[in-house]
Amino acid sequence: MKFHGVLFFPVTPFAADGSLDEGLLAQHIEAGVAAGAGGVFVACGTGEFHALTSDEIERATRVAARTTAGRVPVLAAAGGPTPVARDQAARVEQAGADGILLLPPYLVSAPQRGLVRYVEEVTAASRLPVVFYQRGTALLTEATAAELAALPNVVGLKDGVGDIERMQRIVRAVRAVPGGADFQFFNGLPTAEMTAPAYRGIGVDLYSSAVFAFAPEIALAFHRALADGDETLVNTLLDEFYGPLVALRDEVPGYSVSLVKAGVALRGLDVGGVRAPLLDPTPEHIARLAKLVDHGLEVIAV
Repeated sequence: MKFHGVLFFPVTPFAADGSLDEGLLAQHIEAGVAAGAGGVFVACGTGEFHALTSDEIERATRVAARTTAGRVPVLAAAGGPTPVARDQAARVEQAGADGILLLPPYLVSAPQRGLVRYVEEVTAASRLPVVFYQRGTALLTEATAAELAALPNVVGLKDGVGDIERMQRIVRAVRAVPGGADFQFFNGLPTAEMTAPAYRGIGVDLYSSAVFAFAPEIALAFHRALADGDETLVNTLLDEFYGPLVALRDEVPGYSVSLVKAGVALRGLDVGGVRAPLLDPTPEHIARLAKLVDHGLEVIAV
């Protein structure tokens, strides 16, 4: 399972009564794949994994698998308490996922050996390939990362921490493991475009793009500019779109998800609001987001 291009993390649409809206999710995913997504990561962080039931995760995965119809890989999330994560892993396999994004265990801090045990026990519940998400309570040493990379089903590591030195050591350690050359690393920081140039410097080209969910034109233009070495466009987008977006995102905790969902609605798909404990953006913040999107589109049209 090899990824290329921009990785799409769809939001999870909710109907007026708060339930999962499968029809809107299918529309959202179809639009992303048609725009050129390199992979679909459903019911993950941007998709409010923290607020979904295991049944909803399974249903969302089924929608994604049916909608993509094999055109791009589909990964779905599992995580939290080990028995819950095992159940989710089995469910998304049955629902047709091509792989799993394994989120950290719930809250508790664990020794490195315990993190390996967590991955071993969850991956044993499914035959699917797994990308491990380093963030929160799951902070790996390079030795542990190399041990995880040697596990049969673990094919990638997504970094949500942003410690470039640590990641450099992890990348080098994993590449030294037999078969490590095929292991895939992902920049999984919020608004990953802001750090994409730095990650490319240590050999991590893949990144998740929350912006792709609501402004695929901007996300794709940035990705092409980065790959082509168009520093003028990269820097202009960082200065005039992504930087201000991050500043707005950081004004309220949880806006890394809430703003994305509001952005999808701004572009014409009414995907509903976010579930607690997140809050929907204020009208003033939505207006600022709309201006940013309009300006980003103007930048790439020049």
